[in-house]
Amino acid sequence: MKRLLITLLALIVLIPAAIIVWQLKDADDDTSTTTVPAATSSPADAARLLETGRYLARAGDCMACHTARSGKEYAGGRAVPTPFGTIYTPNITSDEQTGIGKWNAGDFWRALHHGKSKDGSFLYPAFPFTEYTKISRGDSDALFAYMKTVAPVAQANRENALRFPYNQRILLAFWRALYFRPGVFQPDTKQSMDWNRGAYLVQGLGHCAACHTTRNALGATSSYAPLAGGLIPVLNWYAPSLTSDAEAGLGNWELQSIHDLLRTGVSTRSTVFGPMAEVVGASLQYLSDSDIKAMALYLKSLPQNERAPVIETPQPSEREAERIMASGAILYKNNCAECHKASGAGIPLAYPPLSGNRAITMGSAINPIRIVLNGGFPPTTTGNPRPYGMPPFSQLLSDQEIADVVSYIRNSWENKAGYVSPAEVNRSRAVPLDD
Repeated sequence: MKRLLITLLALIVLIPAAIIVWQLKDADDDTSTTTVPAATSSPADAARLLETGRYLARAGDCMACHTARSGKEYAGGRAVPTPFGTIYTPNITSDEQTGIGKWNAGDFWRALHHGKSKDGSFLYPAFPFTEYTKISRGDSDALFAYMKTVAPVAQANRENALRFPYNQRILLAFWRALYFRPGVFQPDTKQSMDWNRGAYLVQGLGHCAACHTTRNALGATSSYAPLAGGLIPVLNWYAPSLTSDAEAGLGNWELQSIHDLLRTGVSTRSTVFGPMAEVVGASLQYLSDSDIKAMALYLKSLPQNERAPVIETPQPSEREAERIMASGAILYKNNCAECHKASGAGIPLAYPPLSGNRAITMGSAINPIRIVLNGGFPPTTTGNPRPYGMPPFSQLLSDQEIADVVSYIRNSWENKAGYVSPAEVNRSRAVPLDD
């Protein structure tokens, strides 16, 4: 018995230690490169490398997270709220003391591919290394070459405000053992070059799964249902499934409509609001037409399912539903019909259609509730330089009235979805606007 206890105690100590050692080791490739090879060929090659890196920084929307509001570009300090506390993004300018000025190309590759800092410490997965690991070494080196040209900003990194035990970085070894394996994107030889380019951008640099995939209690995205939709924690926005025709599935969309939505933020099918508006405005609109078409091709090809949306809240009685629809009809006529029309057809591209709009009829009603409460604008883009906006109604309508009108929209014309409760509206009313 004594020997058994000693063995068990040894295992309790040795197994965690082995996991930590395993995760601390970069086992699958070299991270020692100190220079970017392509930058040394010729001035023309160096210029092309920098331009590629600049383009990739746009494609990955690096500035969005690493720039605080009214702050210096890439100097960090933006608060990223999570269920575990707040993470503050680091300074990635070329400053040698507070930025990445002392990093080399291998250090940068370690961060993107392995999710580790220059000193080998684990990075929190709020930084989407789980997707960036698919980036090629060549693209990583080009991105690093560009980041070295970013003007240095002497701004110390702010300490994260995470609760115990999530503030203990070493414990990320166990998270990584469960949920992370480094691996560069592998092309599908059965698909076209354009399809593979789109898959590379969506799965890797675009890190679309970081929002459009459900996260578990430990903040890991599901490897079994990528791009199947999920609530963006704390922000209280729902990123719809890209693999379900009951949500934002794109299988029955025209390629041009997907292209237009990604490139301009508006299409005849829908309009982007909330976090996706920032993605289009700061990143996607600057990508080449060929890359946007490649992404559209890949997204349209994703397997679709026809599962009916899961209604998340208790539904009213038949009599109460009749009252809601009558009240909602009046509210819609007085506040919405001028732009979205009595038929719900809208005026594409200015005012999106509500009839048949999957963003309206999903199981989760968070997004339409927030849009009615807070209003919003599609992004200003080259293809849509003067976007039409949605005014906020939070000061004009009560929780009950907003619940009634959203319920009416979700159950009129060809729409058939769940009713919304005033409690749902109140919860969303209490959520602060995005940073």
